[in-house]
Amino acid sequence: MSNPNVAKEQQATAAPTTVVSAKPVVLAAPGRGEDLQVRVSAPATGGDLPVIVFSHGFGWSLNGYGPLADFWAAHGFVVVQPTHLDSRTLGLPAEDPRTPRIWRIRIEDLARVLDGLDTLEAAVPGLGGRIDHSRIAVAGHSWGAQTASTLLGARVLDSEGVPGEDMSDPRVKAGVLLALTGLGDSLTPFAVEHLPFMRPSFDTMTAPALIVAGDRDDSPLSTRGPDWFTDPYTYSPVGKSLLTLFEAEHSLGGIPGYEAAETTDESPERVALIQRLTTAFLRSALYPEDTGWRAAADALEGDPKPLGKLQSK
Repeated sequence: MSNPNVAKEQQATAAPTTVVSAKPVVLAAPGRGEDLQVRVSAPATGGDLPVIVFSHGFGWSLNGYGPLADFWAAHGFVVVQPTHLDSRTLGLPAEDPRTPRIWRIRIEDLARVLDGLDTLEAAVPGLGGRIDHSRIAVAGHSWGAQTASTLLGARVLDSEGVPGEDMSDPRVKAGVLLALTGLGDSLTPFAVEHLPFMRPSFDTMTAPALIVAGDRDDSPLSTRGPDWFTDPYTYSPVGKSLLTLFEAEHSLGGIPGYEAAETTDESPERVALIQRLTTAFLRSALYPEDTGWRAAADALEGDPKPLGKLQSK
């Protein structure tokens, strides 16, 4: 009889498989003003597939982040990408009454995806019965990382510094947080006025997570430098790893999309490293017997010309 653990490890390192994708899959969203449009990508073969729910950065949509979504799906994950209300494809005006609540609606979008997994599974030809609903991760970039972090246990402080409600989700077992903004004590006046939700507390972000930061990601929203993006690692409990990418800016080499105009630091090599390390981290987080993460970390440490550095706690 074959060993399923060995099979999982082989799947993580094997050549990419054919991917099937369906979009838009629509989930009813009463009270949201727009039904939730979702893209689902999955390997064409295989069963007991783990899930990554991905939250896009500001203005993007289910069509973004191909360098990540395509890679994860080709290496054994079902990748689910909702389009949030801030997407340029929806064109909500700034004066829309939902605008101040979009950060909350984003979180609700991810929970709605988890609630609707059966519907999403049925919408992709041949995917029915192949998802492992017990192995779910979240991931996100920039604002999407902030959205995803709340399902891992991060909270938002009010103006008095009191943590808001717990929006963590026990169905989510791990996460990848890419270019996640730091604490709110160094926000610029603009950010303080317009982005009150950017006052996180990571004290209760207990779920395992890989945090990815660029050492040249100098945000206009903070008076601090790129080390601001390491706060989620510094101020969260154990079970975290931090990948600091050398010479990386906010797009981390180009993860938002192939040839995306907003990429200021294009580096296919950096994107490839993120692809490999995020895949290995999530697989080992969801399958504790999997050794891929340790192997990937050792490979980075032993690289004579590394593109970044890893630390864990």
